[in-house]
Amino acid sequence: MNSKEIFELAEKIISGEEVGYKAACDLIRLEGSRVYDLLAAANRIREHFKGNKVSLCSIVNAKSGRCPEDCSFCGQSAFYNTNATEYGLIEPEVIADAAEKAKGMKSREFSIVTSGTRVESEKELEQLCQALQKIGSDMERCASLGIMERDSLLRLKEAGLESYHHNLETARSFFPNICTTHDYEEDVNTVRMAKELGFKTCCGGILGLGESLEQRVEMAFTLKDLDVDSIPMNFLNPIKGTKMEGMKTVQPLDGLKTIAIYRFILPKKNIIVSGGREVTFRDLQSMIFMAGANGTLIGNYLLTKGRKPDELLQMIEDLGLEVENY
Repeated sequence: MNSKEIFELAEKIISGEEVGYKAACDLIRLEGSRVYDLLAAANRIREHFKGNKVSLCSIVNAKSGRCPEDCSFCGQSAFYNTNATEYGLIEPEVIADAAEKAKGMKSREFSIVTSGTRVESEKELEQLCQALQKIGSDMERCASLGIMERDSLLRLKEAGLESYHHNLETARSFFPNICTTHDYEEDVNTVRMAKELGFKTCCGGILGLGESLEQRVEMAFTLKDLDVDSIPMNFLNPIKGTKMEGMKTVQPLDGLKTIAIYRFILPKKNIIVSGGREVTFRDLQSMIFMAGANGTLIGNYLLTKGRKPDELLQMIEDLGLEVENY
């Protein structure tokens, strides 16, 4: 695909057409100077549908370690010895304090993240409901709690939960290489159930787990079929002690190209570049927005430190972009 064809395809997408799987695979295989054409075209799509706004989100590691799942990248899995901090669900007041700090960093969304397959106990559900109520309604309240039951999600919704996060992690065809303790369809069905219950859905995965370029496209089309609202794009930051220890990280231009492809496939959705951003993009972090992203995570991740908030906010300002308010 030459430069003219790339920009013509972008204009067709802006006009309402959709890119097909084969064309998306052709795009993700682009090399050399055509990659920069792809980024510029993706930026054009982002500007059309998302303007100059950047959506910021923050998370709190509300329950850490001892997870019974064997996800090969995860430092919190009980299958690996990573020396990750282990603790039970933190108190509602501590969660609310973390949300207050997130507001100070201009986050419009705050997510409560817990390790484990799901939150099951009555005590933990009650604590989460209390935390949601304490956070209040002046920022979007999100949670990432695993493969939850319908009744539990409804209860959390009544307490103020607006958005549900549940990653697919990778393509369906590659998932057995990443996790064997639950089935891919359990994740897909969790996202579908959250949508049916009226939640905004936040669903993406991790790039650089060993998947092919075509499998990156495959995951994007699964997300498109699910019609999720936001797509967190994480990039592998190998954790010592996991199966991914020693894995080479995604190269900066390869990562930017993948963001651009996702903007072509999911033109109207929020594309949020999150974990592994600092390791993958290094000095090219600012280019994630020029590649089509319209959001990022501010603050720390679950087990690793993030970029200093003031540096990230300055970067956004320097690009002539604005932080989106809730």
